[in-house]
Amino acid sequence: MSDKTLKQRINDGDVVIGASVGWDADRARIESIIEKYPYDFLSLDSQHSPFSEHRLVEYCNMADEIGIDVHFRIKHTRHAYLVGNMLDLGPTVIEVPQVEDEATVDEAIEHFYFPPVARRSWIGGASKGLKERGASRPEYAEWWNGYGVLWMQIESINAITNTKKLAKQGVDCVSWGPADLAFSRDSNPHHPFKTDDDCVRYVVDQLEGTGVRLAYRSYDPALRNRYIDMGATVLMENIS
Repeated sequence: MSDKTLKQRINDGDVVIGASVGWDADRARIESIIEKYPYDFLSLDSQHSPFSEHRLVEYCNMADEIGIDVHFRIKHTRHAYLVGNMLDLGPTVIEVPQVEDEATVDEAIEHFYFPPVARRSWIGGASKGLKERGASRPEYAEWWNGYGVLWMQIESINAITNTKKLAKQGVDCVSWGPADLAFSRDSNPHHPFKTDDDCVRYVVDQLEGTGVRLAYRSYDPALRNRYIDMGATVLMENIS
């Protein structure tokens, strides 16, 4: 087990792998999955799934007891202003879907980090680490700013092309899944990015030297090494 936090491992370029196990997974189910493979985080989605704030709190509390971080994809791009509110419910990692412009990135950063880095509002009692740390407001804010993980989902040819502009300081990784990006490629048949692999290679090259990493929804554990070899360091897998 690494002594580094998830954020430190991502920033250092270590390979980290998350598991999507669904909202209905109970503690026994999660523990059985982790026993088979030591996943680094659990992934929850509200963009394409029914979403209950109460269930998110319950899930994050359960994951915290087990000792694993929770990734949460918010409902919509325009909800970036709610990032701080979602963090109050307990996740460690926030993903903003379908990011197209710098203004969305700026808004997410603004509500993700506490002052003096940005302006996330002071927190609710379910926030990650608050009970355990028992720290003062400034101490907790400093801890969170060095702990939480923020990533942007780039799912179009336009976003891929502008990767470097979206990979701002404060963003830990950018991500996509192949389906929505395929829609965009289909709509731009003359673009030089003909395949998903073309996009992976381009983004990895654009992120060189930025400190921002590529997260990829590889879905299948059998594809793990393929995308690691291409330069992705954060992978997300579906566990049935």
